[in-house]
Amino acid sequence: MLEELRDIMARLRDPETGCPWDVEQDFRTIAPYTIEEAYEVADAIERDDMTALRDELGDLQLQVVFHARMAEEAGAFDLKDVLASISAKMIRRHPHVFGDGASPGWEEIKAAERAGASEDGSALAGVAFALPALLRAEKLQKRAARTGFDWPDQSGAREKVVEEIDEVDRATSAEHRFEEMGDLLFALVNWARKCGIDPEAALRAANAKFEKRFRAMEDMAGDRFAGLTLDEKEELWVRAKAGEAGRSHPA
Repeated sequence: MLEELRDIMARLRDPETGCPWDVEQDFRTIAPYTIEEAYEVADAIERDDMTALRDELGDLQLQVVFHARMAEEAGAFDLKDVLASISAKMIRRHPHVFGDGASPGWEEIKAAERAGASEDGSALAGVAFALPALLRAEKLQKRAARTGFDWPDQSGAREKVVEEIDEVDRATSAEHRFEEMGDLLFALVNWARKCGIDPEAALRAANAKFEKRFRAMEDMAGDRFAGLTLDEKEELWVRAKAGEAGRSHPA
């Protein structure tokens, strides 16, 4: 089936008989779609929708085939090379399964791979710039922590959050406030990490909760919603919270 999809993409990319849209794409124009499809996979998983997950995984697989086809046209590599590379990597990273010795640890193996693949000797090397900012902040902090540059417990991280809030309040210009707000967000990610909380997942859950409550407010108010006062909307918010089933803690 993967070969069939590969052949379909080859026809779509044919300069003479293919699809004009597919033909004109390149790695940079397709990259946003690749990221979007990965998030749609995560969304299907979050909703426990297996039908949607099947379809979204197919869409994500298409992105792999699309990039591989463009690379093949450029003479860089093809889909077989991609599959061979990931197969070799998984075997290399699991010597306790595919080899004779005990595994030195997933992160240690990855660190050795990075050291051999790049001249950048920093512990932060290889953290992709294209990652969502929240996720990239967490990865940078984890890398730094492996060198010993980390708070010993969550109290220090929490104090840093309080400090950064104060610095936002004392900012003297829009540019300064922008910088300090970034520092505050970075500190919040660090505090979440020290508390054992995935900040990306926590924010996704908060987004979903806000959307659910806001939609409930709109349903209760109907066409009157936009014209309500802030106090009236706050009352609807309280009612929406009270109407949620299965809540075990206040929010």
